[in-house]
Amino acid sequence: ACGTGNPYFSTDTGAALRAAEIGADVLLMAKNVDAVYDSDPRKNPNARKFDKISYLDVINLRLAHMDTTAITTCMENNIPIITFDLAGKDNIVKAAMGEKIGTYISAQA
Repeated sequence: ACGTGNPYFSTDTGAALRAAEIGADVLLMAKNVDAVYDSDPRKNPNARKFDKISYLDVINLRLAHMDTTAITTCMENNIPIITFDLAGKDNIVKAAMGEKIGTYISAQA
């Protein structure tokens, strides 16, 4: 996806907005880290990885994986998010095919 072309909106928010506009079943969010963690895994070797997490937990725990506006947009439109490492071999195909990859973010963990 891309940004909205408006200041103060991240590419995360642009992707969430477009997903809501088209009525997407899921938002595939490729990042530079393989999943959502409780802290930066590049700085903390003991960072805890989440296989599944709720929108509200991402917001309430202030996890910096993606911006709050994007999470809220997906939550309000009931669009689950699969976030995964863009650089991993075949990860986009795996995510699109429904393989267990990265972190699944939805209403319930």
